[in-house]
Amino acid sequence: MSTIAVIAHGRKRTADLPELRRALERRGVLEPLWVEVPKSKRAPKQLRKLLEQGADHVFVWGGDGMAQRCIDTLAGTDATLAIVPAGTSNLLASNLGIPKGVSKAVDVGLTGERRKIDVASLNGERFAVMAGAGFDAEMIDGADGAMKRRLGRAAYLWTGAKSLRARPFEARIRVDGTQWYRGPASCILAGNMGSLFGGVEVFADAEPDDGLLDLAVISADGLAQWAGTVGRTIAGHPERSPSFRVTRGRKVKVKLDRKVLYELDGGARSKEKRYRLAVEPGAITVCVPAATRNGDGTT
Repeated sequence: MSTIAVIAHGRKRTADLPELRRALERRGVLEPLWVEVPKSKRAPKQLRKLLEQGADHVFVWGGDGMAQRCIDTLAGTDATLAIVPAGTSNLLASNLGIPKGVSKAVDVGLTGERRKIDVASLNGERFAVMAGAGFDAEMIDGADGAMKRRLGRAAYLWTGAKSLRARPFEARIRVDGTQWYRGPASCILAGNMGSLFGGVEVFADAEPDDGLLDLAVISADGLAQWAGTVGRTIAGHPERSPSFRVTRGRKVKVKLDRKVLYELDGGARSKEKRYRLAVEPGAITVCVPAATRNGDGTT
C-alpha cells in the first residue's frame, strides 16, 4: 500500500489549497504526510525528508517551478509523482493533459495511468518541460511574482516586449559530439515537451518518453525578425522562419561568448557561458489521465 505525501507551495493562491485536503479525504486519503513551503527552492530538502519517511506517492501542489524542483529530487527514485497545478502557466500539467481543477487532478493522481517520462538536465539540474538561455530567460526573469499575480500570463508578454532589442550573443553548439551550430543567437531552447503557454508549439514532434531532447536556436535580431519568427511560431510553423533552426539529440554542449541568463521550466537561474544538457530516459513516473499520451488527449 502506498504512503501518500503532499508537498505544497503555500503561497500559491490561484486555487484553494484546503480543497486539496478535502478532495483527498473524499477519496479515503485521511492522513497524508503533509508539508507546505514558502518558496519552491525550499521544496527539495522537505521532499527528501518525506522520502525518508517512506513516501512513495507524492502530490505536488504549485506551478512549474515547484514541479521542476520536485522532479529534480524525485527523478531516479521509485516514488510516483502526482501533479495538482496551481501556477500561472502549468506547462507540465498541460503537456501531460492533467486537468486544472483540484478534484479532477486528484482523481488523476489516485486512479490515472502511471507513465514513465524522460527528464533532462542543464548543468546538473533536472527539468521536465523546457529550458532556455537568452531571450526567454530574460522574459521570465522580468516577470516577478507580483506582476504574474496581477497580470497572469500577460506578464510574460510585457517583459518579452522589453527584451526584443537585446544584443545577440555568439554561440557554438555541439550535439552528440558533432558541431551543429556556430553563429549569433538571441535565444537557445531545449525541450523535453513541445508546448509553451497558450498551446503554442515550439517542438511539434517532441515526446516526453522518446529519449531525445529537442533543441532550437533563434537568431532573430530586431523587431522585424522577431515579429516574423513569433508569427510563424504562433501559426504552428516556427521551422519556416529563417531565424529558427532545430535539431534533436541526447547530449548537448553550448559555449557562448559572454555570460547569458538561463531558465528551467519557467524559473530563472544565473548567467553562464557554458551549458551542458543531457536526457535521462524514463527517469520518473507521473500520474496522467488514463490512455492519454499528448496534451490534446490523443494517444
